[in-house]
Amino acid sequence: MTSLLRFEQVDAYYGAAHILHALTLHVNAGERVALIGRNGVGKSTLVNTILGLASLRGGSIRLGEYTLTRPRTYIAAQHGISVVPQGRRIVANLTVQENLRLGAATGRKGHWTQAEVYKLFPILQERADTPGTALSGGQQQMLAVGRALMANPTLLLLDEPSEGLAPVVVDQLAAIFGHVAAQGTALLLIEQNMSLVMRVAERYCAMAKGAVVAEGLVREQGIGELHRHVMV
Repeated sequence: MTSLLRFEQVDAYYGAAHILHALTLHVNAGERVALIGRNGVGKSTLVNTILGLASLRGGSIRLGEYTLTRPRTYIAAQHGISVVPQGRRIVANLTVQENLRLGAATGRKGHWTQAEVYKLFPILQERADTPGTALSGGQQQMLAVGRALMANPTLLLLDEPSEGLAPVVVDQLAAIFGHVAAQGTALLLIEQNMSLVMRVAERYCAMAKGAVVAEGLVREQGIGELHRHVMV
C-alpha cells in the first residue's frame, strides 16, 4: 500500500517543552484512520509539526515520497495533505467563495472544484458572498472542509471537526466525510467524539504522553473501549 503520511520516531517540541516522544504513525492511500486520546497528549501537535508550528527535532516525517526536513505551512498541501484545523481558522475579511479560493492556491487539479464543493455544501453557495466569519459554527466547519478539499488532497487531516457543534451537524459531517472518502481521499480524523469515530474511521491509533500506545480496527472495539482512551 502507498503511504501518504508516515511519522517514524518523531520528537517534537514547543520551545523547551518536549511534546511528541518517538511518535510512530502512518496513513496509507484510501485509509480512514482516527487519532484519539485525551486533551494534552499531543494530537494537535502532530498537525502542528507537519505545518512547522512545532519544532521537529528527531525522527522523520514523510509525505508520500517526500521527506519533510524543514516543515512549513504550505508544504503539506503541495504534497497532497490538506488540514482542516482545530478552530476552523476562517479568514475574517474574506467571503465564503474567497475563503474557498484560498484552498485552490496550490494549483493541484482533481475532482474538487468550487462547483463540486457547492454540491457537497449547498449552503455555502447560498452564502457565497457572505463574510466567512458571519456563518454559524457548523457552516464555518463546512467552509473549512470545503477550503481544504479545494487543494485536491490525497489525505484530508481533520483536527477535532466536531468541537462545539450540535449533534445534528456532527451527523451531517459524518455523512460528508464518508462521501469524501468514497471519492478516494484518505482521512486522518483527530477526534474525541467516539460516535463520529465509529461512523467514519476503519482504524484507530490511541495516543498518551506524546506517543501512540494502542491501535487496531474500529469495528473490533465497542464505543466504551474506544472512549477509555479519551478519559481524563
